[in-house]
Amino acid sequence: MSITQERRRTRRRRAGEHGATARIRPGHQVQVIDLSSGGALVEADRRLLPGSAVELQLQAQDRQATMRGSVVRCFVVRVRPASISYRGAIAFDRQLAWFGDAPGYDVPFGGEVTPLGI
Repeated sequence: MSITQERRRTRRRRAGEHGATARIRPGHQVQVIDLSSGGALVEADRRLLPGSAVELQLQAQDRQATMRGSVVRCFVVRVRPASISYRGAIAFDRQLAWFGDAPGYDVPFGGEVTPLGI
């Protein structure tokens, strides 16, 4: 029996927890499977080349961010007669400060959230 060690540094949030939508520049829509302060797992109709630099534009109800990073891995997740879907893991170059587990991020108190554009 082997014991596997957890390598994740930050907690992952599934789609229902973060509510984010995303595009990879130059504008290709991707589905965010899970998201953490250090990276994202996305599903796309286009292959993501491991080792390549990407820019992920994230949008949630009350916030937005553009995160640069690199593709760590990519694999085929679904094959259909007219299309192929890929899942790719992206490691961010800096921490996404949307969650309380990101270093240097103060968790807001009293429910105060700054609206977009202010």
